[in-house]
Amino acid sequence: MKLLLLAPLLAPVLGLPRHQVEPPPAAPPKVQVYVFLGQSNMLGYGQIAPQDKPGTLLNLVHEQGKYAWLLDEEGGWVERDDVHYAQTTVNHRDFPLTVKDRFVGVELPFGHVVGDATEAPVLLLKACIGNRSLGWDLLPPGSERFEHGGRIWAGYKDSPNSWEKGTEPEPINWYAGKQYDDDTANAKKVLAELEKHMPGYEGQGYEIAGFVWWQGHKDQNPALASRYEQNLVHLIKTLRKDFDAPEARFVLATIGFGGEALAGPGLQVAEAQLAVDGRTGKYPEFADNVRCIDARPWWREKDVSPNGRGYHYNHNAETYMEVGRELGEAMVSILPARSGPR
Repeated sequence: MKLLLLAPLLAPVLGLPRHQVEPPPAAPPKVQVYVFLGQSNMLGYGQIAPQDKPGTLLNLVHEQGKYAWLLDEEGGWVERDDVHYAQTTVNHRDFPLTVKDRFVGVELPFGHVVGDATEAPVLLLKACIGNRSLGWDLLPPGSERFEHGGRIWAGYKDSPNSWEKGTEPEPINWYAGKQYDDDTANAKKVLAELEKHMPGYEGQGYEIAGFVWWQGHKDQNPALASRYEQNLVHLIKTLRKDFDAPEARFVLATIGFGGEALAGPGLQVAEAQLAVDGRTGKYPEFADNVRCIDARPWWREKDVSPNGRGYHYNHNAETYMEVGRELGEAMVSILPARSGPR
């Protein structure tokens, strides 16, 4: 009996086989979440069809030979099982990353770039709606009133957006920051119910890996443009605090309406966006975690585009594809190095 009890201890000495114990399975990595915010061009208005119209995605792929990586071996659109997309506003929906519906947005190339660079599953979480300004609708909590042109402009929760200096404001059915509150609440609702939106989710949790911002058209007036840089810096810091993600990376694209012809308050907005790029040194705390790409080189004129809606970049799919690609590459360039699974 004593020999039997000692057998496991004597096994190495006597050369006897030891019972093999299988190591526990590795825990699945956390879902890497990228939150997309902005206005209508972040929603995505790159036209997909028809194939015979310049600037559509079908024309770019099949007539110009671009973005062949979007096609599978049968010539259909690639569908990724490691990158998922969820949209909280305007046709609420979620699906594996692929070409879908009438339009393409920056999330398509972004998701491919980041997905290729990430071993963990990825969720692209889009929470935005069109016709919204940073200086009013998306104004982050804590923003203060300011004076410009003889008027007082709203701080967070003020209403209306401005009023004549020396008078009392008469509130309307909206307030400064209402869209910020709605968009962040919608995004958090998805995160609280991740199993409903992320196929294969095993309860392993998630990490806000980054924020993606493309916005600015509605801020092209002297008052809001003068405040854009200050508001943007505050937005970056507030989003990280609100989502309890102090290490989350932040990438953005400038507005690019008219390309190099962009001028006036529009140019002031673009310059404010470039000013927060961590490489400029203007904001040392953003050095290794914020990047801005210039969208102006990807402006395409209406004669090579599906239509002439300049505020939607003439619906040219190449603009959205290239801006999204650069945003993805900028994000990958600043993602923190990890020694183990994320």
